[in-house]
Amino acid sequence: MELLSVIRRWHYRDHVPIREIERRTRLSRNTIRKYLRAETVEPQFKVAGRPSRLDPFAEKLATWLALETSKSRKQRRTGRRLHADLVALGYDGSYGRVAAFIRNWKAEQQRARQTTGRGVFVPLRFQPGEAFQFDWGEDWAVIGGRRVKLQVAHTKLSYSRAFILRAYPLQTHEMLFDALTEAFRVLGGVARRGIFDNMKTAVDRVGPGKVRQVNLRFSALVSHYLFEAEFCNPAAGWEKGQIEKTVQDARRQIWQEMPHFPDLASLNVWLEARCRERWTILRHVELPGSLAEAHAAE
Repeated sequence: MELLSVIRRWHYRDHVPIREIERRTRLSRNTIRKYLRAETVEPQFKVAGRPSRLDPFAEKLATWLALETSKSRKQRRTGRRLHADLVALGYDGSYGRVAAFIRNWKAEQQRARQTTGRGVFVPLRFQPGEAFQFDWGEDWAVIGGRRVKLQVAHTKLSYSRAFILRAYPLQTHEMLFDALTEAFRVLGGVARRGIFDNMKTAVDRVGPGKVRQVNLRFSALVSHYLFEAEFCNPAAGWEKGQIEKTVQDARRQIWQEMPHFPDLASLNVWLEARCRERWTILRHVELPGSLAEAHAAE
């Protein structure tokens, strides 16, 4: 699904010719056209199972590589030397397969170190149209004479800081998709990147580093709107600090002054008008003028 999204962004958003996509991906033009026709569902290709001659020796090679890392650089065995030692044990495959295994093993080790070290951080300065941030908050409102707990979707443009709130009873796929669709309408377009936390409606499994198993329905949404989805490291709220602050500010600036509503639809109409009003009042922390002026420029 990720490759489908990349190809669609290159072709429809960045207007990259199919010939250039062919060069970048090494896929045939017919395959690329098939991807583009697929729209939001990645085409399925049958891949025959191809056991490698290296498989019986993979555990041994991984153990050797782990031992080599504890040695000084001059004392480590080279890939050629490791291949020769495997041949002595009965391996009859090529050196290229061994070299590919070593590269993949080193990449996995690097990703594992990122999760225990400083990790990867999202930049805090953005260009116009570069990114938006999304998060859920929880608040209460009186609807139909009853005080109910609501899940509030917060979406914010990272450059202009223009934001929109929309309330829902739950955090389901349908409500997430509706929140993003309505946010793109109010904000006037779709930024190139979207920054999210690891919410269950988007991420099925969190892997090492930035590796994520993304939910297929969420991947279809990303592919349709042609933006790149980025997910924060676990317990790293500063990577989307703007939207975290918006969730806190909204409770003081919007929800405390809220009247009663007959239904959820009227509440969301009021929220949209209230957010637009706040754009004209709030001053941008980095740019001259208000959020509304920065948003108009963006």
